[in-house]
Amino acid sequence: MGIRSQLRPSAVCLLTLLLLTAPTLGQDATAADAPEGSWSFELSAYTYFPADDDTYVSPIFTADRDELHLEARYNYEAQDTGSAFVGWNFAFGDEFVFEVTPMIGAVLGRVNGVAPGYRFSLTYDRFELFSEGEYLFDLEDDSESYFYTWSELSWSATEWLRLGLAIQRTRAYDSDVDVQRGLLVGFSYRTIDFTTYVFELDDPTVVLALSFSF
Repeated sequence: MGIRSQLRPSAVCLLTLLLLTAPTLGQDATAADAPEGSWSFELSAYTYFPADDDTYVSPIFTADRDELHLEARYNYEAQDTGSAFVGWNFAFGDEFVFEVTPMIGAVLGRVNGVAPGYRFSLTYDRFELFSEGEYLFDLEDDSESYFYTWSELSWSATEWLRLGLAIQRTRAYDSDVDVQRGLLVGFSYRTIDFTTYVFELDDPTVVLALSFSF
């Protein structure tokens, strides 16, 4: 099985560009609890071990300031493809907390297109429903337009352990099923999260996700 675990130069440039445009760094903050006017960031790397394809890494970088949301991805819509999004954060509720971010993005690389999308989470006590998705309008071939989604339903057993279910719909690698279903186990320590996903247990695809918030 081939290994493509190093980031492509275009991904590094895309992430660097967003970092340079951020005037300040938030200290241990998230988009929801950062002081008004400050930035909060998250850098994630999802390493995919598909059952029937090559291993690869998909980095994702987000930057939030008040309602503004910026996001850059690589190897998400397709391998050797980057995307950049801008969106607006909304939050509602107290006991039931609902956060939603409508976005619009551009996709460039092996696939080229425009992608309206969203991120949302619904949190109650120790339970959280999270989903992100987009509809990619392929500018070169209309028949290749596609709806991508990643969703999770998780329960926090402790402050550092969460368990749950996940689904994804992607064309970034070959799969025998259109919608993949799986399990997740996540561990947290301060601003670092590590989560293992296993999709389609009979012919498993494993995803290891490491994220760092600052």
